[in-house]
Amino acid sequence: MLFAIMAEDRPGTLALRLDNRPAHLARLRSLQEAGRLILAGPFPAAESEDPGDLGFKGSLIVAEFDSLGEAEAFLAADPYQQAGVFAEVRIYPFKKVLPP
Repeated sequence: MLFAIMAEDRPGTLALRLDNRPAHLARLRSLQEAGRLILAGPFPAAESEDPGDLGFKGSLIVAEFDSLGEAEAFLAADPYQQAGVFAEVRIYPFKKVLPP
């Protein structure tokens, strides 16, 4: 089943986010290579692809997991989560409708 992982960044954690980005992306690439990643990316803090020092407000990952527990375990091992970048995380089952 698909799950949407929506994470809100803790204020003042841009440096932590940038330091942990390579490891975070490597984990996402492993999901992609397994054909389980639908989309992933951050929420810029401004209307810009590169918000600079304003940073990001959080992240969204939509991926296939066998269960909510597996999605929670994936998040628990995420470098951003382990470094304390995320202040709050919500995980919901997700039903993709479009595009087919």
